Amino acid sequence: MKMPVGLKKLASMCVLRHQDQYLLLKRGKEPNKGMYVPVGGKLEPYENQYDACLRETQEETGIQLASAKFCGTLIETSPTKYNWMCYIYLAEIDFRPPAFCDEGELEWIPLDQLLKVPTPPTDFAIYQYILENKPFAFSADYNEEMTMTKLVEEIEGKILVGG
Repeated sequence: MKMPVGLKKLASMCVLRHQDQYLLLKRGKEPNKGMYVPVGGKLEPYENQYDACLRETQEETGIQLASAKFCGTLIETSPTKYNWMCYIYLAEIDFRPPAFCDEGELEWIPLDQLLKVPTPPTDFAIYQYILENKPFAFSADYNEEMTMTKLVEEIEGKILVGG
């Protein structure tokens, strides 16, 4: 069965942190090519989101996580093919040189540089909530040009972007 255009794809992402540095992937492919994102990817058939987080982290970084903490969700909706439901995790890791990744280039980014590197428009809110140790359920809407028009944190009922 072919997946209908616009149906949400499921993904798990893992924010990898060592003290005040984050191991991020500068994507070499779309979506978000050239942007710095947490590692992660699509859930495989019959796979749960936690196992996908561990698998994707290992595949993209070579790091075998003992555990990861669930932080929240991100739902992205657009009138294009970009429609995702992402489970976001956090893992505290030891510092190690970035490994080769066929999805792009892994780089350590210090906390004070997170806002200076290109990231998707939702990621600042994700990092902010993780730093504050607050659970989140973000819902982001985009227009046809893939500009974010609205970002809502559903637990608190706060509109962070748009109206």
